[in-house]
Order: sequence, then structure tokens, then C-alpha cells
Amino acid sequence: MADDIKSSDLTFGEKARIGTLIARMAKRGMAGPNVDISDLKRRVERIERQAAKRKNGK
Repeated sequence: MADDIKSSDLTFGEKARIGTLIARMAKRGMAGPNVDISDLKRRVERIERQAAKRKNGK
């Protein structure tokens, strides 16, 4: 999670989307250590950036 946002800065929908993405990362991780999950990490980071923008009023 980005350093400047907390869980309380996320909307319920954002929390749900991040939870779903984390579950998908875990499922892919069970397939083996060589499975790429960078696309899911980028999606989580994008959600966090949107929350940070909203928090900072930009």
C-alpha cells in the first residue's frame, strides 16, 4: 500500500477490488514461483494512487 494512505482512505469498493486482486495473486502463487503476478500488482497500485489523489484533493 502506498505510504501516505491508510485503509480508512479507501472506499468499500476499492477495498473489495484490492481483496479480489490479492486473492487472485494468491491463486496464481500456488501455481508456482515462476508465475508472473506483476499485472495484478500494477492494478492494486493504480487503485492506491487513485485513493491517494482523492485524499490529497488533486
